[in-house]
Amino acid sequence: MTKMALGSHPFLLGFEQLERLVERTAKTDAGGYPPYNIEQVSERAYRISLAVAGFGEDDLSITVEDRQLVVRGRQSEPEADRVFLHRGIASRQFQRTFVLADGVDVTGAKLSHGLLHLDLERAPQDSIVRTIPIGGASSTKASRRTQKEGEE
Repeated sequence: MTKMALGSHPFLLGFEQLERLVERTAKTDAGGYPPYNIEQVSERAYRISLAVAGFGEDDLSITVEDRQLVVRGRQSEPEADRVFLHRGIASRQFQRTFVLADGVDVTGAKLSHGLLHLDLERAPQDSIVRTIPIGGASSTKASRRTQKEGEE
């Protein structure tokens, strides 16, 4: 028995992107820093909270690139005249990415008590029903006849 790729199943037409999305998501894992929570705050709203203690607003950037929410943190170097006897607080840079589904938008960001809160909202999906006309050989001939009559 051969194993089928997810996007190649005959009932999943047009889902080739799904397999690439799963691969891209697996590649975006940046380890455990910074730690984060994802909450569903309502039926269509989510909140991502990242622990970014020690980072100020100027040290953080939030962008959406190709349906990926990208959060970057980079602290400036401490003053040269500071002497640390022990340095246990990490001041490393980070990049954390989250793949967003179609229709999910970032609605806001807030930095409070060392936590960066990102609010996301999923737009309601419209239920669209379309009727597809069935064309046969007779309807094709009739439409060709109408086009020829219109040309004369």
